[in-house]
Amino acid sequence: MMDFSIGNYWYLLLLLVLPVVAVLVFSFKKWKKAKKTLFAEAKFHQELYPKGNVFSKVFPVLYLLGFLFLVLAMVDFLSGKQEMKVQQKVNSVIFVLDVSNSMNAEDIEPTRLQQAKNILKNCIQQMHDDKIGIVVFAGDAQSIMPLTSDYSAAENYIDAIETNIIPKQGTDFLKAVDVAADKFKNVPKGARKIIMISDGEDNEGNEKAAISKARKEGIIINTIGVGTEEGAPIPMYMYGQLMGYKTDASDETVITKRQTEALMSIAYDTDGEYIDGNNLSTAVSKILTILQTQKGSSQTVIDTQSAVHYYQWFLGISVLFFILIFMLNPKNDLNI
Repeated sequence: MMDFSIGNYWYLLLLLVLPVVAVLVFSFKKWKKAKKTLFAEAKFHQELYPKGNVFSKVFPVLYLLGFLFLVLAMVDFLSGKQEMKVQQKVNSVIFVLDVSNSMNAEDIEPTRLQQAKNILKNCIQQMHDDKIGIVVFAGDAQSIMPLTSDYSAAENYIDAIETNIIPKQGTDFLKAVDVAADKFKNVPKGARKIIMISDGEDNEGNEKAAISKARKEGIIINTIGVGTEEGAPIPMYMYGQLMGYKTDASDETVITKRQTEALMSIAYDTDGEYIDGNNLSTAVSKILTILQTQKGSSQTVIDTQSAVHYYQWFLGISVLFFILIFMLNPKNDLNI
């Protein structure tokens, strides 16, 4: 839909020029008549002064019309705009990345976390038009990249992600959804998408609460599971050196396993899809396909100065009136 507007209404104050012109024209007419009366009595005017042509009485109107269309031309030239309502099929996608310690497990090469980061980068490199953001979570959650169309900046954010980026360890899906929902405040509900990459271990027991929050906020969550169901130990590093593997209270090595069922539940209960993330190319292809089919409809209103202007027509009409004044007033004065 396209609507034409004459522009910034403040420019219409230029129309106040018209009363000024009218006052000047009629004041001049009154002054000229007074001068004639001062020079000679009215009974001698017909003999002393040449009779005005038949159009002399319409000259004031022609002047006013000429200035009127000149002002309209100026208003349109200065501020004419075109209001365009653009209907777009776009998504706002927040990538939610699990950075709990279990993501350091090496049951897929090189690690679950690195696989997740590779998936994220490969997806973004092939996306177009959609706005993207990044949230990381463990026992807490935080946004590290706001919703933006600047895809080139995303890779720098992704490269900096490590499991120690969130001081509070654990895995709290609800905190992640809460932070993402806050970023979606100005996004229509049909266009809110989360791509959650995780091994699915929910140490906080907030899986159902996260689903409820997402449904309430109109957010579709697509989940990508990384890691194997057989699992692997969690390596513990200090200054880049492997210090051993995480153990429990009984000093037994902890084996972390991908919780596929939990990730499926989050996805399916929010109208999303679950994707196995262990194969990079397949996972990326499926994510892009899903996002394409889930695109929501968003209407954007754009005011553009590249509008269709009409000042040429207004200016042409104004010039026409002034030409008529010149042609019908051969003495080139205000014979009014």
